[in-house]
Amino acid sequence: MSTYRFGADLAVSASLPKFRLNAREAVCIGVLTSLTGDASAWGRPGLEGCRIWADWTNAQGGLKIGDQRRRVEIVAYDDQYDPARAVLGAKHLVLEKDAKIILMLGGDTVPAISDFLARSKMLATTLLPSDLSPDTPYLIAPCEVHPIYVVTGVDWLAENRPELKRVALCAQKDALGLPSLATYRAAFEAADIAIVEEILYPGAPHDADAMVEVLLDANPDILCWDTAYEPFVHALTEAAYRRGFSGQILSCTCDNYPALIEKTSRDFMEGFVFQFPDFDDPALNDPRVNFPRPSEFYSEFNRRFPGEWSAVSWEYCAILEMWRKAVERIQTVAPNAVLSAMKMGGVSRNVFGEARWWGRDLFGIDHALVGSWPVVRIQNGRARIVEIRSVLEWWDRHGDLLLRHMRACGQMWDQRLERRVTGIATSEDHAPRIRS
Repeated sequence: MSTYRFGADLAVSASLPKFRLNAREAVCIGVLTSLTGDASAWGRPGLEGCRIWADWTNAQGGLKIGDQRRRVEIVAYDDQYDPARAVLGAKHLVLEKDAKIILMLGGDTVPAISDFLARSKMLATTLLPSDLSPDTPYLIAPCEVHPIYVVTGVDWLAENRPELKRVALCAQKDALGLPSLATYRAAFEAADIAIVEEILYPGAPHDADAMVEVLLDANPDILCWDTAYEPFVHALTEAAYRRGFSGQILSCTCDNYPALIEKTSRDFMEGFVFQFPDFDDPALNDPRVNFPRPSEFYSEFNRRFPGEWSAVSWEYCAILEMWRKAVERIQTVAPNAVLSAMKMGGVSRNVFGEARWWGRDLFGIDHALVGSWPVVRIQNGRARIVEIRSVLEWWDRHGDLLLRHMRACGQMWDQRLERRVTGIATSEDHAPRIRS
């Protein structure tokens, strides 16, 4: 039997009593995400993390509700990051599978299903708080707070490498890239780093070399990849290597960075800053961290799914552990009741420490659990946390900047709601300095 454990309460060992689980009483957990296509580098590892959590939870006896032990069952639906498929998937999980929570990546698929989720009073989670609005009362962001945590990477660079004063960046023209673009703009302005070039691209950057050439022609100290899918981050980074760039690279994610090191060089990737650590990072032993035994989870994930670790591998698992604790505290899996329990008191802990249910100023509703987030730097061929910084402290100093840039990019909750109602696209109407 495996000796890996997800915290003391999910410990698996030969000495544990054997619990009898009734398959007819299984609790369905829905995963509605992209398992194929460009976004699958986030969707698939998230599902794999869920499966580890489910296996360990069931080995420990499942959910304890009163005198019952209920097995958990993960049911996945591949939406291919397509709104029409997301609608089919949401209805399948809610109406046919009786899911009690639905885990999603979020982004462009959310507007298509938000009305159905609201009518169903279905508890759903997103990794993108920019999906939140008052008309999505059962949608929460309890783990990842994309994109507002990217301010911590810019802030860290401004303090630790003050000589870097010029940045060139590119962003995807979608629900992942545009809020991130607004946030990076605000963070660079707060740090007094001038944006000398921007490119907003639809779909994949088919000619990464040409794009990077335009960015480098502006003579930047920093190249920023905004929030790009894994294949795009790799293509752009390799193009920068081929062009001989020797400055700082900054990105929201850098999944499968060992492959990038192999395709470029260890020296080239040294100092690359992004926001997602490996979970064998010694910094995660900090008592503020609210993910039990992260190194053991990381080892188990890599044993079962070699080469699949990504920014999302641990996130659905962390959400499910919060959900489990709420379920067992209130002794029901009813979605609305569990949502109330998870938000009780307005404060909680995210993976990286104390956090607050927050977001009314930015999202129109306090459904994002926001606290601190790590700044990660590649050092000697490994991703290592250099600091865990408070997102809310940055907001207290510079929140007005973020609000202004979000509105300029058409990403405030009321603007997104207006687009849903009217069908008028305004996202790029207010985005100066952009080459399409």
